[in-house]
Amino acid sequence: MQLPYELALGLRYTRSGRAARRNGFISFISGASMLGIALGVAALIVVLSVMNGFQKEVRERMLGVVAHIEVFAPQGAAMQDAARTIAEVKQNPAVTGAAPYVAAQALIAHGDDMKGALVRGIDPALEGSVTSLAASNAEVLATLVPGQFRVVLGSELAKSLGVKAGDAATLVVPAGQGPGGSQSGPRYQPLTVAGTVDSGHFQYDSTLVWMHQDDAMATFGLRGPTGIGLKLQDLEQANAVAYQLARTVSGDLLLRDWTQQNRTWFEAVRLQKRMMFIILALIVAVAAFNLVSTLVMTVNDKRADIAILRTLGASPKSIMGVFVVQGAMVGVIGTLAGLVLGLGIALNIDVIVPAIEKALGASFLPKDIYLIDRMPSEPQSTDIVPIALISLALAFVATLYPSWRASRVNPAEALRYE
Repeated sequence: MQLPYELALGLRYTRSGRAARRNGFISFISGASMLGIALGVAALIVVLSVMNGFQKEVRERMLGVVAHIEVFAPQGAAMQDAARTIAEVKQNPAVTGAAPYVAAQALIAHGDDMKGALVRGIDPALEGSVTSLAASNAEVLATLVPGQFRVVLGSELAKSLGVKAGDAATLVVPAGQGPGGSQSGPRYQPLTVAGTVDSGHFQYDSTLVWMHQDDAMATFGLRGPTGIGLKLQDLEQANAVAYQLARTVSGDLLLRDWTQQNRTWFEAVRLQKRMMFIILALIVAVAAFNLVSTLVMTVNDKRADIAILRTLGASPKSIMGVFVVQGAMVGVIGTLAGLVLGLGIALNIDVIVPAIEKALGASFLPKDIYLIDRMPSEPQSTDIVPIALISLALAFVATLYPSWRASRVNPAEALRYE
């Protein structure tokens, strides 16, 4: 099957035709444009994939500790009838697990070291049905026996205090938190460290203290749990399910889903991803519009060829099509190369980044700053497809003006000095 001559001629010019042999600078500019498009597309794919992976990794590690939905009493008070509330929430088919908890803040001390702690009193038998971290550490949680005041610490908290399983520690309860809330000073509760857990999320690993809910209620002077954690079939439906439960749960209770607990962080990541897309898309735009100068120089160099084609009967539309094909092919090749390069890096970033860190002796993700200590990546088609389409569209738009100028070449004027 014979190709239309516009397409055949455009492809021939793309493969370094006569003009490229006569003027190597034009060929260089064309290659630079192609390389610029490829690098811009690759950079977009890698950066957005890393941001997707970072968001997913932090979310999964956070949900290892935090329930999908929490039902709780206002101001940290004890719930009036936790058993009734659990029965009510379980009537919703979206709820697959429920576990009561006691949440409070305190200080934990060992020797001269004292750290802030988020104390969470749990039922070891039920907590695994709500959070994956509890499910994967069921053995150590089984050692939390009521009355023994044993605790499980986050790994970073235990490291900062210098404690291990079997060591003694002290929980310092602020004034006003205790039976009746009437203490005039802080209360000191001796503890025994039963073990440690590692969620991979620095914020929780550096503050989390798990203890049996009965011990927590005794320590903070409560007559019942302060809330109930819920696990759902689909965590993405947490907001809708929370709205449903708010209308069916009796009593003066509040509901909060996992998206609200770290709302500021998720919104910041979403905004950063949007801004990075715009900024890096400008790199692709600059590279694509380098095609304008490439094609303008090609048109000037091939004025005699254009004039001969016109005298042989080629229409201005056909001449324009030749150069549109040439510019579009540069865009297509650059985009495809960028897709291959970007996906290659994004899919192997867990190997590439550690190798660079080892070579430079540096850490790109200190976990006390970025919450996690490795570079995750998750390429998504919802990002890759728009990137490819935008790159192709910019390359096509960049060809229109030079191609239009080619179609306006006057044959007599072009051949006067040939």
